[in-house]
Amino acid sequence: MDPQAAEGQDAAAVLGADPAPLTALLGDLASPANEARSRAERTFHALRASHPDPLALRLAHLLLSPAHPAAPMAAVLLRRLISPGSQAFVYPALAPATQSSLRALLLSAASAPGLSRSISKKLSDAVAELATYLLPSGSWPDLLTFLYKSVASSSSPPALQESALNTLARLASHLAAGFPDLHALLLAALSHPSSTDVRVAGLNAAISVIQSLPSAADRDRFQDLLPAMMRALAESLNCGNEGSAQEALEMMIELAGLEPRFLRRQLPDVVASMLQIAEAPGLEDGTRHLAVEFVVTLAEARERAPGMMRRLPRYVGRLFAVVMTMLLDVQDEPAWYAAVSEEEDAGETGSFVFAQECLDRLAIAVGGNTILPVAAELLPSFIGAEEWKRRHAALMTISQIAEGCAKVMTKNLDQVVGMVLNSFNDPHPRVRWAAINAVGQLSTDLGPELQNKLHHVVLPALASAMDDSENPRVQATCSFCNSELQRKLQT
Repeated sequence: MDPQAAEGQDAAAVLGADPAPLTALLGDLASPANEARSRAERTFHALRASHPDPLALRLAHLLLSPAHPAAPMAAVLLRRLISPGSQAFVYPALAPATQSSLRALLLSAASAPGLSRSISKKLSDAVAELATYLLPSGSWPDLLTFLYKSVASSSSPPALQESALNTLARLASHLAAGFPDLHALLLAALSHPSSTDVRVAGLNAAISVIQSLPSAADRDRFQDLLPAMMRALAESLNCGNEGSAQEALEMMIELAGLEPRFLRRQLPDVVASMLQIAEAPGLEDGTRHLAVEFVVTLAEARERAPGMMRRLPRYVGRLFAVVMTMLLDVQDEPAWYAAVSEEEDAGETGSFVFAQECLDRLAIAVGGNTILPVAAELLPSFIGAEEWKRRHAALMTISQIAEGCAKVMTKNLDQVVGMVLNSFNDPHPRVRWAAINAVGQLSTDLGPELQNKLHHVVLPALASAMDDSENPRVQATCSFCNSELQRKLQT
């Protein structure tokens, strides 16, 4: 028998009354054996082309039994069949009766008892994908009713509420305008008495709804949700659910970047909450980084909300201190000393690199008049500390903020450069390197004033530091800075 005829027989068997062939096909689609998987893929493609209606319905019926071993694969494949962006999208070609049955089966499956989080997520995604295709033409009126009842009903299990809220978040731009009692619904979800997952899903939905609303006046009606949104975030952390908290923080960062004015009335409380997270030593670095990213993003939103963070200098100071502390996360790696390449970053952790970027961005965002007084308060205790990492952090901070603070730093050139040059004789090589690196950065950001005014003290200091033959990294950086400074003096 030729392969096409055999695959036709396979297709007929899969769609027959016996469920075993379909179960076997779905299993083979995930098989590590190439031959079995390839044969299953050919059979599935043939089914999709020749029998899309029964195929879609059989997959949907499988989801009504979430404990079935083939249910996860059925959810993945069904999503492809009904997602407008998928190459396997067949929904428009289905018979109207099939389309109607499929929509009903999807909603029934979404509320089926015993649904795992994994399948629930896949189903929620599938419903949202199909809804983006149908809602613009008003072709799925039952969906709005289903989502509302799933979230609002006191008898809905938390898993169903969470799933419905996640779907609402995906479809906010289509549904928000017609959703009844949306404010009360979101507030209830954010204040769910027992489920952190529902509260975080409520936070997700609230942010999506706020971003989808067309005017500032519409968004302002949801301003009073902010305390509940921040409580949902805090409770997630208190329960040790940092994964959910990180998802929520990412959504808050998006809100800070796109709709910073929404936060303005309760800005001190929101920023204080984020800084509390950033300062918490018991949290994962990733969580603390996201909290810092939120505040930095808010500071950078100058066009949408000019000057908002500059009005909170106390919080800028706290943020600056947190980020400087992250610069202490650097290791004294032997590989660093022998490296002559500036690309060699042995010993630098993710927190260290993140802190460097944040200091640079923050200084540019709020400017020298705000940053330099904060830096002047913190730098002396760092530069005079016994621990080399603190002295190193001080010099790295000067390098990173120089661009954003150039105008103000230039007025205090002697003091800034003097602090750096004093560290050329530091007993620790990484501190000496940081001092030399800072001179190079300052000569770029504060030039030509630095070259014209202080070359007579900077050049001899660099020449002396070039004798550090025991530390090639320090020596190479010094040689580079010296030649660059000489070049700039001649131009």
